[in-house]
Parts: sequence; C-alpha cells; structure tokens
Amino acid sequence: MNLPFILDVSIGLIFIYLILSLLASEIQELLATVFQWRAEHLRKSIEVLLTGNAQDAEQARILELANQIYANPLIQSINQQAKGILVNIPRRLTWTMASTYRSMTNIQSDKKQTVFNNEKVGDSRHSGPSYIPSDVFATSLIETLEIPTIEQSLSSTRLDNFKNQRLAEIENVVFKLQEQVGENEENEDFFNFLYQSYSEIQADFEQVVWNFQQNKFDLNNSIGSMIASFDRFIESLKVNSPLPQERLSNSLQQLQFLKNNSMPSVENTISRTGLKPNVREIAQAIKRGTDVYQELTSALQDKDNQVLQRMEKIIDRLPPSIADNIKDLAERAELNINNTQQGVNALRQEIEHNFDNSMERASGVYKRNAKGVALLLGLIIAAATNADAFYMISRLSKDSALRDTITQNAGQIVLQNRNQLGYVDINTLRSQTDEALNQIALPIGWGDANLERQLSWTSKQRRPFPIWRIITLMPGWIISGIAIAMGAPFWFDLLGKAVNVRNTGRPPASTVRTEE
Repeated sequence: MNLPFILDVSIGLIFIYLILSLLASEIQELLATVFQWRAEHLRKSIEVLLTGNAQDAEQARILELANQIYANPLIQSINQQAKGILVNIPRRLTWTMASTYRSMTNIQSDKKQTVFNNEKVGDSRHSGPSYIPSDVFATSLIETLEIPTIEQSLSSTRLDNFKNQRLAEIENVVFKLQEQVGENEENEDFFNFLYQSYSEIQADFEQVVWNFQQNKFDLNNSIGSMIASFDRFIESLKVNSPLPQERLSNSLQQLQFLKNNSMPSVENTISRTGLKPNVREIAQAIKRGTDVYQELTSALQDKDNQVLQRMEKIIDRLPPSIADNIKDLAERAELNINNTQQGVNALRQEIEHNFDNSMERASGVYKRNAKGVALLLGLIIAAATNADAFYMISRLSKDSALRDTITQNAGQIVLQNRNQLGYVDINTLRSQTDEALNQIALPIGWGDANLERQLSWTSKQRRPFPIWRIITLMPGWIISGIAIAMGAPFWFDLLGKAVNVRNTGRPPASTVRTEE
C-alpha cells in the first residue's frame, strides 16, 4: 500500500462526505428558513438582553416591551415580506408551519404572544428580522421608552423655571427703580415706557419657552434669543428712556450684572444651569422615587397632563430591572462624554455597544445549537443514504475504476475553484457536484449492489430482510454522521489540500508561502 493509493482512497472518501455535507447544509438552511430559527433566536436573545436580573413576575412586561420594540417602524422596515398572490401561497404554508412550531415550543401562556403576528402591538407580519443592526436597536429602544420626549419635557421644565427666575430678577430691579424715581405725574411717561419695556421682554421670554416646547427652537437658539432680548431691554433703557442717564446708572449696572452673571454665553448658561439634562438624569427620570422623577412630575402635574400620562404609562410597563440596567448604562456613558450635549447620543452608543456584545454571545449560542442540529441531520442522512464509512473505505480500496473516476471529478472541481480554495460559494459547489454525480455511482444507498456486499442480501432473494444485521452498519453511520456535521466548507478545503498533495506539480499554498 503506497502513498498515492492512500491519497486516492482519502480523496474518494472526502468527496463523498463533501456531497453529503452539501445535502445536509441545504436541508438545515431550509429548516432554518421555514421555522425562522434565526429570527426566533434573535428575538429570544433580545428578551435575554432586556431581562438582565429581572424576576419571574416581570417576564410579561419584558415580553411586552420587546414587542413594542419590534413594532417600531425602523425594525419593521428591516423585515421585508414579499407581496403578491402567487408569492404568498408558498409563504402562507411556511407561516403556518412556523406558527405551529412556535406554539409547540412556547409552552408558557405568556410566551405565546410573540412579536410575530401580534395583534396587541398592531403587527400583522408573520415573520421577524433575522438581523438587527445595533444602531437600529438602540434607536428603537430609546424611541420606545420615549427618552427624547422625557428629555424635552425635563429641559422645558427647567427652561420655564429659568425664565421665571430671570424675570423675577428683572422685575425686582424695576420695582427698586420705581421707588428710587418716585411716583409723580412728571415721571408718568417714564413709568409707561418702563412697564412697556418689561412687558416686551416678558413676552419675548414667554415666546421663547413656547417655541422650545413646540420643538421650533433648540436650547441654543432659546438661550440665544433670551440673551438678545435682555440686551435689547438694557439698550432700550439707555437710549429711549425719558429720564436722564445718571438717574438710571445704578439700575443699568444691576441689569448688566444680572445679565452677565446669569447669561454670560449660550454654552456657559446651558452648562451652569443644567438646562440640558445629562444622561444620568434622563435615566433617573424613568425610575420612580428619584429626585429627577419628582422634579419632572411636580412640574408637569399642573401644566401638561398629557405628557405626564405618557410618561407614567412608560414607567408602568417598564420593569424595574430594565430601569436599573438603563441607569447603569447611563452612568457608564457619562464617563465617556465631555459635555451634556452628547448625553442621549452617548446613551445610544452605550446601548449599541451592549447590544453588540450580547449579539456576539447569542451568535456563539446559535452556532452551538446549529452544530447540534447538523450532527442530528448528519446521523439521519448517514442512515437514510446508508453511508457506512467502513464499507465506503472497503469499496474505494478495492474498486480502482470507482476510485479513479471520483479522483478525476474531484480534481476537476478543485481546478474550477483553484482561485478560491479558502472560500467557495456553496451554490456553485453544489451545482458542480451534481454534474459529477451523473458520472459516478457512489458506494452509498440501499441498492442491491451495496446490500449484497454489506449484508449478503438482495431484494431478489426470497428470504426476509435481515433487520438485525443493520446493527453492524451503525458504527459506520455514526462516523459518517459526525463527518457530515463538520460541514461542506471543511471537506472542500480538505479536498483541495489532498488533491494538491496528490498533484505533486502543485504543492499546497501554505508550502509555497513557506518556501517564499
């Protein structure tokens, strides 16, 4: 027994396992598509991510939150479903099979309300996405929790308080000026001018707050408008006042001091007064009992009951464990930012990072599960095709014609894919092996030719099939099942290396690189 003979037998065995592995991968892909294994695994992984340290009593609310996230238009746009009568006929069959599979696997009653075809969240789709980008998930979670609305409400409340404080300070200066000038008829024009000027700045400040509440202005524009209005008020007193400037000098200095102290610049004002809530405060706003929650609810009770009701509804359906997780993410995000303007964006990035880590772990779990399914399919295919490893080795070692035919076809397939031995398209490889099968009678199957050699029995014989002798085939099936589960890419790569070793004129690529 020489080396070329061993290589030919090995190439023949590898080629057979390559074909059977392609069959297994096709079946596994079909099962994954019909039963939506990827989409189902992704949904469960997201539930695990949201669950964290949640108690069993919170499971229903976590499932509801997951459904709300899946109902977000960003995620729904990822889940593309074909349209049309002819296209939907086979899809309805797969939907029915997938629905039956999920109803059998989801034993608990609360688990039956999944994101697929869930009427509670208005989702009439029968499938879910098998992949969700981290930025889409983070944005969907933030929108589901209405964090931008909470941030806007908190900023609006603080801006309104800031407005009232500044107007109260200005009003105090105006009253002192009134006492200083004295109330008499000759100062009536000045008082009318003073009250009109104060009414104008008051109206300007009120308009700024209203514009911010209506999302017409951001905080920068709002504070900038207040600063400009304050400057106009001071300038108007200087230029248009009926009184001499020397009688207004103290009041003007006080107003200028108040303006410089409370509103030195847009960025400085926002930073010092906390008008833009930081990411930690936003996270605390959705957790009852915190100072920020009390601040916001107290301000909204008399002003905007609709926003307060929406906020309370969000908190009611938010499990405490998730609120704690978001608070932890916010604290980590706060360590990575330099100013408050990046707060929500930093929280979004932290959620993306956390989601990526979770999906990486989920991918490992899915691959392990897929390996288990591949092993089961490999054993079934080995038994169904009677792929006895010991018998195949025996046939290949004794039948030189079979050995040469397989070696020749295997060499052609490797030659056709010589530029992509590291990776080959499965569909292309499947097409090439199908052509080769038309020329080869592989030593597998339940035909008389194989059964006569394996069990000394054919269908033409009158005696019954020796079922008990199948036990002798099982060790070979088990070996073949394990080999099939290793996957087509593994066997194709091994086939390429074996063919290159056999063709001494072309050593393996690794050898060429070493010599170079």
